[in-house]
Amino acid sequence: MNNITHNAWLDTIRGEYLHDFIKHGGAAVKFVVPMEDNDHNQLLNLLRKTSEEENYLFTSANAVSTKIHRIDNLFHEVARQIDWDELSYVFVKKVFLENSYQLPELRDDFNLQRIAALNNREEKFLRKEIHSWLEEKIFHDFEMCQEFRIAMIRLCMDQLDAGAATPFLSNAVKEWLRGELRLISTLKEALIFQKIARHNARHMLFSLVHWLRVNGKSGLVLALDITRYLISTRSKNPDDGFFYSMPAVLDAYEVLRQFIDGTDEMEGCLIVTIAPKDFLNDDKRGLNRYDALKLRIWDEVRDRQRQNPLASLIRLGNN
Repeated sequence: MNNITHNAWLDTIRGEYLHDFIKHGGAAVKFVVPMEDNDHNQLLNLLRKTSEEENYLFTSANAVSTKIHRIDNLFHEVARQIDWDELSYVFVKKVFLENSYQLPELRDDFNLQRIAALNNREEKFLRKEIHSWLEEKIFHDFEMCQEFRIAMIRLCMDQLDAGAATPFLSNAVKEWLRGELRLISTLKEALIFQKIARHNARHMLFSLVHWLRVNGKSGLVLALDITRYLISTRSKNPDDGFFYSMPAVLDAYEVLRQFIDGTDEMEGCLIVTIAPKDFLNDDKRGLNRYDALKLRIWDEVRDRQRQNPLASLIRLGNN
């Protein structure tokens, strides 16, 4: 069978998915196996370039340093690649403009006191009005889970209170999103009472994708490199990254299976899983070990000469 080239596959992804289906609220999970080149950086760079040209936020996670089989770890890794303050600033600015307010030209001057003065408003009454806007626009947007909504309201208010007495609270929210917060009690004042864990991380990820689209992005492209899960020998060098047991490998395949089954719940998200050739033929750690995933992505009926570029599982050749 002739393998599809990088550029031909990316042209298909751009034309059929990023430019149309995903941009209009669809979601898809794709598996890509480079057959001739073990270096996946070129593919990642091309995918990043294509995604950003179509106005998507591109994020990636590599199993060498991220435990992809733990959905909470995966969300935290994605969260570390997000400029949360920029998203919040874009949202707050948009809300003010929708309500015909004059705004400072410089980002450094963007605060509640300055905006109130520009529009001849009393600061405390303007603050109350802003709270009502955020309640309507964010808290009542039930496409996002409640904790995510509360966190975004806090970050939005922080854009207006650069010199506030409690900036630590918004910093704690960002640490919570990134999995760096030590004590969840720090966020009691922000009405957040539990850490992001396996039970809610998937909902947080879906909420993030919706939040990106609310703020003008086409959506999220998430690239997952699972090569490390196919390595069966533990390295003696601790700096080589994680080694995964068989239960962890099966957990990773289950996470990917759940993404496939959850595409109806996602909007504007493309997940691309990059795997080595062993993924196809290693009976111990490969796809054959987990039928629940294999049955969802394997083409039982296919052309012997030419691959379907829209298939869930693609074998890539060199350009």
